[in-house]
Amino acid sequence: MSTIEVNKITPVSGGTTVQVGESGDTINIPAGATIANAGTSTGFGDSLRPNVNPIIINGDMAVSQRSTSVASITSSGYYTVDRIRLGISSLGTWTLTQESLTSGNAYINGFSKAFKIDCTTADGSPGASDSLTISQKFEGQDLQLLKKGTANAEKITVAFWIKATKTGTFIAELYDHDNTRSCSKAYTVSSSNTWEHKVVNFPADTTGALDNDNANSLTLFLWQGAGSNFTSGTLNTSWGSATNSNRAVGQVNNADSTSNNVHITGLQLEVGEYTSSTLPPFQHESFDNNLERCQRYFFKNNSVANMPMASGVCNGTTNARAVYYFPKTMRANPSLDKSSSTDFKVQIGGSVHDTTNVAFYYQNLNQALLYVDVSSGLTDGKGCLVIDDGGSNIFISGSAEL
Repeated sequence: MSTIEVNKITPVSGGTTVQVGESGDTINIPAGATIANAGTSTGFGDSLRPNVNPIIINGDMAVSQRSTSVASITSSGYYTVDRIRLGISSLGTWTLTQESLTSGNAYINGFSKAFKIDCTTADGSPGASDSLTISQKFEGQDLQLLKKGTANAEKITVAFWIKATKTGTFIAELYDHDNTRSCSKAYTVSSSNTWEHKVVNFPADTTGALDNDNANSLTLFLWQGAGSNFTSGTLNTSWGSATNSNRAVGQVNNADSTSNNVHITGLQLEVGEYTSSTLPPFQHESFDNNLERCQRYFFKNNSVANMPMASGVCNGTTNARAVYYFPKTMRANPSLDKSSSTDFKVQIGGSVHDTTNVAFYYQNLNQALLYVDVSSGLTDGKGCLVIDDGGSNIFISGSAEL
């Protein structure tokens, strides 16, 4: 027997089990309600998400280390929003932007940034091999929870907010690089230049396990345009051997007018099959956590006037060796870049010396050795700092993108 008080059910004696409903009953919890646990919870079965962090990195488009806007894009790559790649093969010219939102359905649902592509040179007649995609790539070791290639393989749900000038059929595709398998699903953009939320379901794939390593095992493609090489077959709505002609059947051509824009935000990938009403809420991370996850793949250290960049020791009167530490352990040994060698200086105590050359050597996942040359004035064995010269746009960057 239990007593019922306002906002509380209490057992008559401590430690007594309180039962709510009978076996087989459905206990309804309103959307937006929170079950708070101040003790130990058992018997709830699997958690709503088997993963702690979002599988999609930077799905709210908040981090954009490289730039907030880049024009005249005609080739594939990462340009603005971190982890969001534009794939392009001879299909228009584009301006890419990390867009700030102040209104619309995506904004009122918690998203203040979006990835925007704006067509600036149109292509209304795509060649057979032309293509345009927005994508995110995944390491295989981060997707073992999908159990792909096993009898217990999980279904997958992809959801996102999209605003596009063109209406009609769009294609979302999951592509398994380890086993050359793919599955494509169509969805519809119904209203021009209006934020719409899309939920796309993918079946489980019991064939082809994903490699448990740091290489690209799976890519999510959001197609934006495609030539006949990708559209002449039958859409591959079940997992199967990847056939190009079946990948993007029905996809509208967002490159056919310079009036066309596409905006994406709130991108999430969930384990399981969900509808718009059962979809788990988007996992908003703190900006710090989001940035740190992005920096596994790319970092850019933009310096400020006279900021120390690295520390080391002089190796003679004209050379210094300094260690530059990456902000995050990288996915793989990164490709490193920097502004001009003359943007840096070597400081010993109160003495500052102009550099004639700065180069990277002997890098690993966490750090790189800088070889720094000056004309004269260093003291062998003395400690030093490598600093910037106080100019603008001085940086060191590293990329270990998939």
